[in-house]
Amino acid sequence: MAEPLVIVENPGDWKDAYPALRVVTARDYLAGAVEDLDRDLRVINLARDYSYLSVGYYISLLAEARGHRVIPSVRTMQDLSRKSIYTLDTEELERIARKTVGRAQPDVIVNGIELMIYFGESAAPAWQELARQLFDAFRCPVLRVELRRQGEWRISAIQAMHPHALDAAQQASFAEALSVYVTRRWNKPRSRTRYRYDLAILHDADEQLPPSDRGALKKMIRAGKALGVDVDLITRKDYGRLAEYDALFIRETTNIDHYTYRFAKKAESEGMVVIDDPDSILRCTNKVYLAELLKAHRIPRPKTVIVSRENVKNLADELGFPLVLKIPDGSFSRGVVKAENPAELKKVSAQFFRDSDLILAQEFMYTDFDWRVGILNRKPLFVCQYFMSKKHWQIVNHATKGAPQSGGFKTFSIEDAPPKVVKTALRAANLVGDGLYGVDMKQIGDRVVVIEVNDNPNIDSGVEDLVLGDALYTALMAEFVRRIEGQQA
Repeated sequence: MAEPLVIVENPGDWKDAYPALRVVTARDYLAGAVEDLDRDLRVINLARDYSYLSVGYYISLLAEARGHRVIPSVRTMQDLSRKSIYTLDTEELERIARKTVGRAQPDVIVNGIELMIYFGESAAPAWQELARQLFDAFRCPVLRVELRRQGEWRISAIQAMHPHALDAAQQASFAEALSVYVTRRWNKPRSRTRYRYDLAILHDADEQLPPSDRGALKKMIRAGKALGVDVDLITRKDYGRLAEYDALFIRETTNIDHYTYRFAKKAESEGMVVIDDPDSILRCTNKVYLAELLKAHRIPRPKTVIVSRENVKNLADELGFPLVLKIPDGSFSRGVVKAENPAELKKVSAQFFRDSDLILAQEFMYTDFDWRVGILNRKPLFVCQYFMSKKHWQIVNHATKGAPQSGGFKTFSIEDAPPKVVKTALRAANLVGDGLYGVDMKQIGDRVVVIEVNDNPNIDSGVEDLVLGDALYTALMAEFVRRIEGQQA
């Protein structure tokens, strides 16, 4: 069985009454200064804050990149971050809660109940079934659950708690549940499945740099109809009727802190086929996670440093100047800044640290173009060269007046692209999943390095489809059909 490893922000957060387990600080784990990080570890993340881009968030993010099994996962953190997300999974839980209220308190009139759940355990035996089901849905060390009578009983709030906020009796229950938990196997909850034959494409007609232009969207609709799939263009206003479809294709720029993630989450919870799936969004939208994932699997990349406030002063010695700083969840060249000297490094890093506890720094590699390999279901779909914007070091220049300026492009057949580029892209994308990805790479001589893996790559009319033409869109729609029929078989 994998060894449990507890991570705390402050050594004082681990009490003497807790079980004798291996405990390390968040700083040491994030910095990689822990022995045997390559082992099969069960990480229990007891950071005080699980919010997006916090220290607790990064602990779980890097744990997943390192191949460790972690509780809570990044996905659980995101699922608990908004009621609009976690209520997708509470319908069956509320049914159990209503039954339990009737059994536990048949003669008492109450309008609110608070439950504390420790690793799926409740101190009140009557609530144990609900506690276990809640833990299966939201695997978090400590959960505070509020039930409110709103005509009928409903779950009004689910909140992740830190052990330091517990009173003495609760601390004892936490310690007992933890002792039991570390002796169990970690099993994944089963997901529901339900499928039909309609495809929704989520898009935003007003997005400045959408992943697919109007011409490409029209070709997707036409290709889908040729395969017997009714394709509808939907917008964020159609969230409430998403379950009418059997598949969702997200053609908006995705982000975790965005409604595109909520669409992906809801589609999955409804048993729909979805690209981009929630896990791909989580894995691809954070550059720190991708950097650690590529490192763990020895995928070639630029020299890269995960930067905290403590080690930013060492960047000049490690990377030299110029160097590139990246905010973790930027897209389309946003949040990517070149620092030419120590003064610029200090200014930019201070700005980035206002939004994230960790940022990314990489060696500067100028090339005339970047490679992108589009990959669908672990197979290459298209290959493009994207050239740098005029008099600029990036493909998209956001600093120009008016609309952002982009460089040119050149599209290749898979057979004519350099084999090393295609092979490296496949290795990187396969670490993320089996969806639709765009792997960005740079090439200097024989050196090919991965810059990032995009979960929502551009597919525009007359660009990525220049070689395959309509066959590219047929391949996309055929993949949705394959997945739907595979689930129904």
